[in-house]
Amino acid sequence: MEQTNQYIKQFPDLFRGKTVMYVHGFGSSGQSGTVTRIRQVLPNARVIAPDLPVHPQEALDLLHHLCSEEHPDLIIGTSMGGMFAELLEGYDRILINPAFQIADTMGEHGLTGKQQFFSPRQDGVQEFYVDKPLVKEYRNLTAQNFAHAADAGEQGRVWGLFGDEDPLVHTYDLFREHYATAIRFHGEHRMNDRSFMHAVVPVIRWIDDRQEQRERPIVYIDIDALADQFQKPRSSAQKTVRTLLEIYQLYFVAPAPADPSFYAATLSWLYEYINVPAFGHTIFTNQKSLLYGDYLIDTMKSNGMATLIQFGTDTFKTWDDIAEYFSRLGGQ
Repeated sequence: MEQTNQYIKQFPDLFRGKTVMYVHGFGSSGQSGTVTRIRQVLPNARVIAPDLPVHPQEALDLLHHLCSEEHPDLIIGTSMGGMFAELLEGYDRILINPAFQIADTMGEHGLTGKQQFFSPRQDGVQEFYVDKPLVKEYRNLTAQNFAHAADAGEQGRVWGLFGDEDPLVHTYDLFREHYATAIRFHGEHRMNDRSFMHAVVPVIRWIDDRQEQRERPIVYIDIDALADQFQKPRSSAQKTVRTLLEIYQLYFVAPAPADPSFYAATLSWLYEYINVPAFGHTIFTNQKSLLYGDYLIDTMKSNGMATLIQFGTDTFKTWDDIAEYFSRLGGQ
C-alpha cells in the first residue's frame, strides 16, 4: 500500500481489474472530488463516472444503459446518486447518505430556481434550473425506490452509510425499513478523505473479499484491550486497528452481558471509537477459548484455538508493540 497524503492510501489489490461506477449527487458531476478520491484509493480499478442528466428518468435510463454495457462490479452513489444506485438492482452497491426524499430536500434547503453545478461537466454546462415540474419528476422517481429490496440476493448487495452529522439528508430509518446493512459513520453529508477512508473503504474491502471468496487471517480483539480505565481508547489502539484492518479480518469481543444496558454501552463505545469496522463484527461471549481464528488480543491469559497476544505483558506492553509484531508477520 502506498501513502498519498495524511489520510488517503492506495490499495492496489482492491478491485484490481474490475469496474467501479460512481453516481454523483445533486448539482455535481463525474469530475467531482469523490471520483478523484476513489481513483486514488483503487489505482488498479477502472472507475467510470458519468455526468447525469438533470431530468431524473433520463439519468436513470443512462445508468441502466451503462450497467448493461459496463457490468460494474461495484456501484458507489452519494446523496442523489445513492438514491439512483438503489434502483440499479442486481449489482453490489454502496449508498452514501442516499437522498431518497430529494424532492422534499430541494424545497427545504433552497435547491430550487437557478442552480450552479458544483464541478465541471463534460458538456460545459455550468447551471441548471429546478422548477416545480422537475421536483415532481424526482418525487415520482423516488416512489420506485425499494421496489426490489425483497428480491433474492438484494439484501446482501446493498450497503447504506449515513453520516451522523449530516444536516441535509436523514433517511437512515427509511433505509432500515428495507435493508439490514444501515451503518452510521462519523461524518457530514459530503465525504472528506478521513470519512471515506474510515467508513467507505472497509465496506469496499468486505465486498471485494466476498466477490473474490478471499479469506483473511482472523484477529479477535477484546474490548478491554482497547479501552483504558477511563473508558477511553488506549494510546495507538485506534491507529493499530486501522492498520490491522488493511490486512486482517477483525472481530471485537466483549463479555456476554446479563444486563442489557451493558450490551448497549459496549455497542455505543465501539460505535464512537471503532465505528464502521465493528459493524457486524462484534461478538459477545463468555467462552473466548472457543473462538476459532488466528489471533486473540486480550488482557487476560487464556488457552484457546487462537494465538494469544496478551496486552500489557512485557512483550506487548503497548499497542505500538502489537503493531510492530503484526508488521513483522507480514500478513500471516
